[in-house]
Amino acid sequence: MLANNVISVSSNSKECHAGGAPSRNGFAKAIRERAASGEERLDTDKHPHTFSGSDGKREEGIINEKPSTSPQLHRRITSDSYDSSGAETPEASPLRKLTSIRSPSTGNLLSASTGDRINGRERKSSTTDSSDAARRNSQTRGSKREQEKSNGAPPRHGRFRELIFTRQFSTFDRQNQNAASSPFYGFYVLFWIAVVFWIIKMAADNWRKTGSPLGTNDIMKTMFRRDVFVLMISDGVMSALTGVSWIIQLLVLHDYVDWNRTGWILQNIWQSLFIANVIGLTLVRDWPWTHTVFFVLHGLVMLMKQHSYAFYNGYLSSLYKKRVYLLKQLKKLENMQPVTTPSTVAPDISELSTSHLTHRPSASEYREKQNSISQPQGNDTHDIESITRAIEEGHPLNVDQVLMFERLIKWEIDALADELRGKAIQPSHYYPNNLSAWNHYEYIFLPTVVYELQYPRSDSINALYVAEKAAATFGVIFVMIMVSQTFIYPVVMRTVAMKEMGYTTAQRFAEFPWLLSDLVFPFMMEYLLAWYLIWETVLNIIAELTFFADRSFYDAWWNSVSWDQFARDWNRPVHNFLLRHVYHSSISSMRVNKHTATLITFFLSACVHELLMWCIFKKLRGYLLAMQMCQLPLVRLSRTRWLRDKKVLGNAIFWTGILTGPSLLCSLYLIL
Repeated sequence: MLANNVISVSSNSKECHAGGAPSRNGFAKAIRERAASGEERLDTDKHPHTFSGSDGKREEGIINEKPSTSPQLHRRITSDSYDSSGAETPEASPLRKLTSIRSPSTGNLLSASTGDRINGRERKSSTTDSSDAARRNSQTRGSKREQEKSNGAPPRHGRFRELIFTRQFSTFDRQNQNAASSPFYGFYVLFWIAVVFWIIKMAADNWRKTGSPLGTNDIMKTMFRRDVFVLMISDGVMSALTGVSWIIQLLVLHDYVDWNRTGWILQNIWQSLFIANVIGLTLVRDWPWTHTVFFVLHGLVMLMKQHSYAFYNGYLSSLYKKRVYLLKQLKKLENMQPVTTPSTVAPDISELSTSHLTHRPSASEYREKQNSISQPQGNDTHDIESITRAIEEGHPLNVDQVLMFERLIKWEIDALADELRGKAIQPSHYYPNNLSAWNHYEYIFLPTVVYELQYPRSDSINALYVAEKAAATFGVIFVMIMVSQTFIYPVVMRTVAMKEMGYTTAQRFAEFPWLLSDLVFPFMMEYLLAWYLIWETVLNIIAELTFFADRSFYDAWWNSVSWDQFARDWNRPVHNFLLRHVYHSSISSMRVNKHTATLITFFLSACVHELLMWCIFKKLRGYLLAMQMCQLPLVRLSRTRWLRDKKVLGNAIFWTGILTGPSLLCSLYLIL
């Protein structure tokens, strides 16, 4: 965040706010003195705010000219009465020219040329510098909030959490220098060597027993027996249907639908129909569990993508329309002739909150101002609503009110413009220019489920890297099939045979300990391989093919000492989605505390996992839901004085749960 530059109102008022935020009465007194002497003229072609440097000189904005004989406002007649850094945002202006925009939050001149656009597609370029700047700004804001917290200020909870996307590699990627220099790198190599020897041993045993290295190969036959092409076509149609969310946003933009009234309801209805049809298709086609798992999981990913895209753009649409409305009110205000007599119209300038004017207008400042207003103990009121109401009703305003109203409205307009730009550095990604079919479907194919206006991108595709990850993908799938065929499939067939032979529940449950012991190690291996397959190989392939530079798909979850740390680190894309659209949205929309928001987030995640178990086993038992909700008391236990500083014990408890959890869950579904 930029330093708290001080607004210079006049030479007489410099002393009153050189050391901090000006008071309301200080602003009112300074403006009255300036209006009475007739020293002030408002040049609306320049930036509406003035920021003093260390030398106390004015940069731009309000300027002093020769005194006039009447307290009347003098404005230059221009084609656009308000020209600011955000003036280009409200209209989807043509981009076939070099556009320079000065960012209110950084002061840097940002340029973008549409010569880089070919058939609606922008040239891929790295935006690492922008991401690093965003990270620095976020760290600065974080230190400020920590200081406010120590001073007893109330916590701030925004509607959408700021997520920082930067250029980085996943932990086990060979391009990650930190991983290559790790003292435990040899154990990673040893693991894969052991896996190779293990596969050779299994293939040799299968050859001796069945005459084939793959054994009976029942799982492979199940995977490719039928409906492979139907599955591929269905997946393509499902991805294409996500465009309905884009169409809804176009309707919102063109005022056919109001997002805050019916738009979000329409979006939720569509999302419910979408996931219901995804699950229904697996039932109608009676797909095997392999097809079902892939299709339902991909359907849930598409559901999260649509939700993030729709609700973030819906939020921006509200800001966009608010900014357009404020521009119209500003035009009315500038055409208004102030009265010379004292005005009794509310609000009086002494009642207005002006402390935020000491900061440059930016998205972060706007959100912090809105959050401070939403706090019950805050003193700020909705000043902009009162100001626009006074302008709409056409009440006569005096010079003090006109000057202060203009300043407040222009600050709000600039802050909204910065929010509509987001992290994007190219005008084609600003809202509403981002609402294009190309932008939507590009996001659908990116390896993230959290929508942003622009992401850090890589410069080119490394074909050798893609081939390496593709080979790893097929290799891991082969290992998973071999492990399942050798160790898991016979156990499953044994439980099926017990049910067919009429074993009672008590008789089947007597076999439970032996089933559990037979499945512990195979399921542990499958769990690790499935995680590596998705988060290290598949997502890295997609990231490389889509020029997506942020490869932080996971963190060092294997070092977790508590279950909340595991939930954060093992699946970063979904964690970011839940953090922004469930946890923080629950706090801001439902006005719940952080503990209730955590409960809501865990419960929703547990319900989705239980839904997947129902799709596989066609049984609704609630085992996974109960086990996942038990993580909450374990999290609280890990924060007690008995476990808080015992990292080795915490990590041992975590690995015990990972080792026994999947096999215990599968055994319960098979036996009961």
